Amino acid sequence: MSRWWTETVAALGDLVPLPLAALLLMLAAGLAALVWYFFPAWLPRRFPRLRLPRLRLPRLRLPRLRWPRLRWPRWRLPRLRRPRLLRRRRPARTAAEPAVPAPRAAEPQPAAGGYASLADRLAAEGRYAESVRERLRDMVRELIARRVIEQRPGMTVAELTAAAARGRPRVHPVLHAAGAIFSDLWYAQRPATAEHDHRMRELADDLRRELTTGGGDRP
Repeated sequence: MSRWWTETVAALGDLVPLPLAALLLMLAAGLAALVWYFFPAWLPRRFPRLRLPRLRLPRLRLPRLRWPRLRWPRWRLPRLRRPRLLRRRRPARTAAEPAVPAPRAAEPQPAAGGYASLADRLAAEGRYAESVRERLRDMVRELIARRVIEQRPGMTVAELTAAAARGRPRVHPVLHAAGAIFSDLWYAQRPATAEHDHRMRELADDLRRELTTGGGDRP
């Protein structure tokens, strides 16, 4: 190994004098030191970009194959209608047993003249159905005031007539007729007239007369 190194140095010594070779070595060492000291300031921050031409290939557009839509026909089955004889007949709407209008809680129970005056005002205004209801309420208050029946909310006309007839049998026809008029106007939705109001006023007077003079009916 030392032989080829010796021969190489001898060949260089023949070509370059020793003082020049030493100077060149010192310059090379100084250049290397400067490069190492100022690294990386001497390097460029951005290297030039090599822009290569873009090869644009033509786009191959394939035709879209649209399949025809198959529309199936709609099969509609005919509706099977039952014959009229087999149809269920809806039961006729029967009005529930009419409830008697309860006396007003804000008014004193013994006095009934205020309700008669209110019924008269309603009748004067042509509101005969409401006047009939007020006169029936006046009759119920009269029965409660004389302790013929007990005040029970939700009492129907039939229950009112039966309860009053137990103590005073003579008032049964009067209350039955009054309840029929009230049911026809408020549950059968028949038009009210002045005749209904006049008849209801007569029944209220008859009831008051029976309650006043028929005290011996109570068993």
